[in-house]
Amino acid sequence: MFVEEIMELVELKFLRDALVGTPGLDGLSTEQRKRLIIAVELVANPSIIFMDEPTFGLDASWAAAIVMRTVRNTVNTGRTVVCTIHQPSIDIFEAFDELLLMKTGGQVIYTGELGHNSNKLVDYFEVSFSHNFFPFRFYDKVESS
Repeated sequence: MFVEEIMELVELKFLRDALVGTPGLDGLSTEQRKRLIIAVELVANPSIIFMDEPTFGLDASWAAAIVMRTVRNTVNTGRTVVCTIHQPSIDIFEAFDELLLMKTGGQVIYTGELGHNSNKLVDYFEVSFSHNFFPFRFYDKVESS
C-alpha cells in the first residue's frame, strides 16, 4: 500500500508497469526519471530529503513545473525537502517557502522565509522593486560584488 501512495504522490501511477528504458532512446522521459528517483528515496520514508538540482536537464518549463509539484507534494506530507537550485526561473523560485542564499565561499547573504511574491526577501534587503522584477537576478549581482 505504501508504494502505491508514493506512486500517486509523484504522479507516476499510470506508469506502474513501464520499463525505465535507456535515456534518450526509450522508456521514461527525463522528467519522469526525476520523479522516479524521488519516489525511490521516498520509499525509505525519510523525514528529510535532499535534492540536488531536481530540475536540472529539463528543457521545458512544464517538465520543471511537474517536478516542482512533486517536491511540493512531498513537503505536503510533512517531510522537509532541501534543494539546491542554481539560477531558477521565477516559477521555480516562488515554489519555495524558505531560502538560504550564499555567496562564493559559503557566506550567508539571506536565510529565512520568502513570503508571497518574495516580499519578505525584498523587505530584508530594503529595496523597492517594480511588480515584474525578479529579485533573485538582483541578488545574484549583489553576491558577485
